[in-house]
Amino acid sequence: MSGLDGTDKEILRILQKQGRISMKELGGQVSLSQPAVADRVRKLEDRGIVQQYGAIISPKAVGKPIAAYLMFLTKDCEKFVEFCRESPELMECHRISGQYNFLLKVVTESLQTLETFTNACGKFGDSVTLVVMSSPVEHKPLLPPFD
Repeated sequence: MSGLDGTDKEILRILQKQGRISMKELGGQVSLSQPAVADRVRKLEDRGIVQQYGAIISPKAVGKPIAAYLMFLTKDCEKFVEFCRESPELMECHRISGQYNFLLKVVTESLQTLETFTNACGKFGDSVTLVVMSSPVEHKPLLPPFD
């Protein structure tokens, strides 16, 4: 992580766990004044290191307990990506190497709605669906607690 000192890394570690922390509290945790830590956070944002802040929402709590990954092979990548951008069930779409050219993460209400989604994908190519049974490690921070 070029250009990041130990204080920047500690700020990033804290922000990953507590995105709503006040600048005063954050400064206290990294031994900086409120203006100094706010300036560092602003610089991390300006450099694109901190891209956004947001809540992690439980899919199950909002009625979407079914998660699945689809490995997808298509020859019409542009139209497939357009379809993915418009699909509310789709949480992530990654272009990958290997036998398949896309990896999708889908979160939906039921196995029936998952089937409807996979059927709709069928006009673009072939897929393999992997239904998530459990997630023992989820939302792990990008920067671990200690180097």
